Amino acid sequence: MAVAADTNSSPRKTLAVCGGAHALHDGFTDLLNVLYPLLQAQFGLSYAAIGALKTVYSGAMASGQIPSGWLAGKLGGVYVLAGGTALIAVGYGLAGLTGSLYGVIVGLLLAGLGGATQHPIASTLVAGAFPAQRSRAALGTYNFTGDVGKVALPAVFALVAAAMGWRQAMLVTAAIAVVGAGLIFLTLQPAEMAAKAKDGKAIEGQDRPWAFWLLFAIHVADSAVRSGFLIFLPFLLQAKGADLPTIGLALSLLFAGGAAGKLVIGWLGARLGVVRSVVLTEMATTALILALLPLSLTPALALLPAVGVMLNGTSSVLYGTIPEFVTVERRTHAFAVFYTGGSVAGAAAPFLFGLLGDHIGLSPALIGVGALALLTVPLVAALRPAFRSTQVPSA
Repeated sequence: MAVAADTNSSPRKTLAVCGGAHALHDGFTDLLNVLYPLLQAQFGLSYAAIGALKTVYSGAMASGQIPSGWLAGKLGGVYVLAGGTALIAVGYGLAGLTGSLYGVIVGLLLAGLGGATQHPIASTLVAGAFPAQRSRAALGTYNFTGDVGKVALPAVFALVAAAMGWRQAMLVTAAIAVVGAGLIFLTLQPAEMAAKAKDGKAIEGQDRPWAFWLLFAIHVADSAVRSGFLIFLPFLLQAKGADLPTIGLALSLLFAGGAAGKLVIGWLGARLGVVRSVVLTEMATTALILALLPLSLTPALALLPAVGVMLNGTSSVLYGTIPEFVTVERRTHAFAVFYTGGSVAGAAAPFLFGLLGDHIGLSPALIGVGALALLTVPLVAALRPAFRSTQVPSA
């Protein structure tokens, strides 16, 4: 049974709850960046050990997305999404209660598996709640909500940890996850049950494997550009004379632009079409990366919000296009595969671009990052026949 939202239920409510789940899950992931230094101080961990902890969580989340999509087809998407959120509560609660390194490791593994449920299932619910091209703008809004959680939850976690300690902060986070799981189940379950009663009717898509995999390749390249740029940006700013607080400000400017880009470009994609909007963002990404190289520090900082808009905005258009290339029954699996590919690319690209930077230098490596964005343009152009055949305008 496909994950779908009832067309007679409020699409806005579905978007609000799924957006809230996205904010929670992304926040639960990013608060770990606050936790790791606290663990390092308590347990005397090396940087390699901290990296291993990050791998436990990220690896569990990446590997669990496709199985989560399969479970959603068997058990129902809302059950799996609520259960995954509850599993995060179990993992973080275990880490906080035990206070041991082994408890943290097991807790991160469980939380990573729980976090794997959100993207494929919530995306599918949002796509099912909004008909035709409206789903693209809705998915852009959903994509934006994750950035809200990335800002809010790490800040809350840091405040609680500073006042009470990291173990108590983990327990507070677990309590938030329990409340989130309950709200997801109570608010989304009626919509999914009603949809099943009506034979799971949702927006129609056609299976076009070649178009989906082409979209997947564009997404992988886009994710690689984003993570490759992020690995080099602090060093570029350092070379321009930035100190540590300035680098922190620069990242905030970039991420603020990225959050806005997910919302704005998702809206733009619904009006200009996929081909025009993605070509625009990818070409602008290349131009802005190249423009950063010769600038002095202050103009470079001023340009970073625009870089963030283009760097992150493409993802909303890509996610919003998936429903057009897969049938309702295969949609959750398609989202799971899509997100997994982005996760793998995001993990591998910094290492590969880092090797490139070691061999050719910082500025040439950044030119390579920009060139990769530009190379997606012919791939996007190759999608035009798919939109013509689905009678959805590509430009």
